[in-house]
Amino acid sequence: MSEIGLIGKKIGMSRQFYKTGQSVPVTVLKVEKGRVVQLINKDKRGYDAVQLGFGKIKNSKLTKSMKGYFSKKNTEPRKILKEFRVNNLDGYKEGNEFGIEIFKDTKFLDVKSKTIGKGFAGAMKRHNFGGLRASHGVSISHRAHGSTGQNQDPGKVFKGKKMAGHMGDKLRSIQNLEIVKTDLDNELIYLKGSIPGSKNSEVLLKKAVKNINKLTIKEKIEIFEKSKKNKDKKK
Repeated sequence: MSEIGLIGKKIGMSRQFYKTGQSVPVTVLKVEKGRVVQLINKDKRGYDAVQLGFGKIKNSKLTKSMKGYFSKKNTEPRKILKEFRVNNLDGYKEGNEFGIEIFKDTKFLDVKSKTIGKGFAGAMKRHNFGGLRASHGVSISHRAHGSTGQNQDPGKVFKGKKMAGHMGDKLRSIQNLEIVKTDLDNELIYLKGSIPGSKNSEVLLKKAVKNINKLTIKEKIEIFEKSKKNKDKKK
């Protein structure tokens, strides 16, 4: 079941305290259950996939084609439709619902979300340029990015040149974020550290792609307490 992912909403940041006195920053995500809307076979598209629907939406806000699609599938309308490729379609049925429980035995997650949009930004803010000199003949253009081209040949500015422009509002992935805590009753998941995006932004959660052998905070604390007990016994 770990091949599929979930979409959550970023509520904000908090901190988690432990017996050892550690304070760990966490991002709190509200994860709604995803419903299987459609199963895609290899015969149809050349690959196996599960289409999940997330969030509620009013019928009045749907297009005619989407109204027809949901009525054909005999399911209530969903705000977001997301497709996940799977190795095997066994264990998935149309109408099935999946929540945080799919990450029950998972320690680390990969997260994907949109960064906060900063609007039109200069080269110093956007690319961390140093700017021009404060004196010695430089006037007005202290925060300018300087020369952008070369000479008559090539006689142009190459694509991808670091210049002023639209900053933020881009999809970014963060890998190997530790699951600090899960609250099944309130459908909340606490991830260690920060996540791109503003409050109430959509976040895609998937099981970590990389195989990670590092210890979680709880495991480290357990090892520390055991070593402490062993020292006390020796005394």
